[in-house]
Amino acid sequence: MNYDNNVYLAPNIYFDRHFGRQAVKILPGEYYVTAGDKLIVTVLGSCVAVCLRDKHTGTGGMNHFLLPSDNPNNSDLPGESARYGVHAMELLINHLLKMGANRSRMEAKVFGGGNVLRGMIMNNVGQRNAEFVLDYLQIEQIPVTAKDLLGEFPRKVYFFPDTGQVLVKKIKILHNSTITDRESEYRMRVKFTPKSGDVELFD
Repeated sequence: MNYDNNVYLAPNIYFDRHFGRQAVKILPGEYYVTAGDKLIVTVLGSCVAVCLRDKHTGTGGMNHFLLPSDNPNNSDLPGESARYGVHAMELLINHLLKMGANRSRMEAKVFGGGNVLRGMIMNNVGQRNAEFVLDYLQIEQIPVTAKDLLGEFPRKVYFFPDTGQVLVKKIKILHNSTITDRESEYRMRVKFTPKSGDVELFD
């Protein structure tokens, strides 16, 4: 299911033998929501992921996105870069609301924003993504109950929406350039794609 040119409902579902449950792997520009016991997994470099759930029902989801603009002033919410981040967040929230989650019961855990993209350290790509998502959640009055942001290492994040548990593994040794290549490709894709329309949120 495609909600936007660059934000997708993740299709990659598999069985995780270690945790003994179905899992969904989300890539840059994807998100996933579930009302069951699926595990949601992603690997983050400069991108950020928000694990969002209704703490009473266990309905939850995760997104994985990055602000496409090189403009260091991401506090300008009407700007193109921030508009993309807002859109990515609204898609996740909207889908959870459609599944019966209550906005007043939502809590968030946020991860990523590392300085891992080659040539992008001076632009503070990871820091701007981290600052954006914290500012957005504060404005929307969604409490952040845990976070692991910035630093120099990629992270692998395991989110269990039914319980709210999150496991984070720092990847200190990279065996290949898959993470950085994937984020760089995604960053260029969203940078040169026209912005999408607004997303209507449910009360």
